[in-house]
Amino acid sequence: MVLTRLDDDQAEDTVTIDLAGKTPIADWMVVSSGRSQRHVGAIADHIVEHLKSHGVDGVRVEGQPHCDWVLIDAGDVIVHVFRPEVRGFYNIEKMWSGVGPDGRTRAS
Repeated sequence: MVLTRLDDDQAEDTVTIDLAGKTPIADWMVVSSGRSQRHVGAIADHIVEHLKSHGVDGVRVEGQPHCDWVLIDAGDVIVHVFRPEVRGFYNIEKMWSGVGPDGRTRAS
């Protein structure tokens, strides 16, 4: 559902990270980019609206209204929507790709 919404909103460079069994915070992490603050905000708004309209309760959002990095916590799925420059700076895909089965980050 999240991936379809990101595609519909023309989000860029979407990456899905399987966290199941690796950390208790979520089963999936989705990282994507918008072209500007306005695009990031619109993508985030649409995802939240879509999740709520499909019965997902307790969706939490951080990072609005500034919209450099918006985090959407939908329970089993955490979605990060970044401006490209901010995404490159934090590089969370690299950080989370090193998560071991015990939930701890492996040394590179």
